[in-house]
Amino acid sequence: MMSFFNNEHLGKLILRMALGVTLLLHGIAKIGAPGVMDRIGDHLQSWSLPAPLAFGVFIGELVAPLMILAGWRCRIGGALTAINMLFAIVLMRLGAVWALSDTGGWRIETEILMLAAALALMFCGSGRMAVRPD
Repeated sequence: MMSFFNNEHLGKLILRMALGVTLLLHGIAKIGAPGVMDRIGDHLQSWSLPAPLAFGVFIGELVAPLMILAGWRCRIGGALTAINMLFAIVLMRLGAVWALSDTGGWRIETEILMLAAALALMFCGSGRMAVRPD
């Protein structure tokens, strides 16, 4: 018998919702923002990567979060999100890796928390409360 405070499936659902909504909002904001894709493409080119790879941000911030929210192929969605977050940290936030904010927090704590949540879902799966539990 499952009790309220011993419910790993509810915990996975909460983790999925928190990561999925947060990341999806970032993806939606990028859809209409002028110059975002050019800026990401420039960062990619500075690392000798092709600029069209910038469209991968839509996979990592729109497709993957929808997979995570629905619980459909959640492990794959978690892996795509983890890759997306690694790219985001290296391309956009590398200078902040060793920096603290004015309040003492790590400057990339949001990115690290999203990376950790994505990795947790990649290893743990969606739980029972999903379109396709894994």
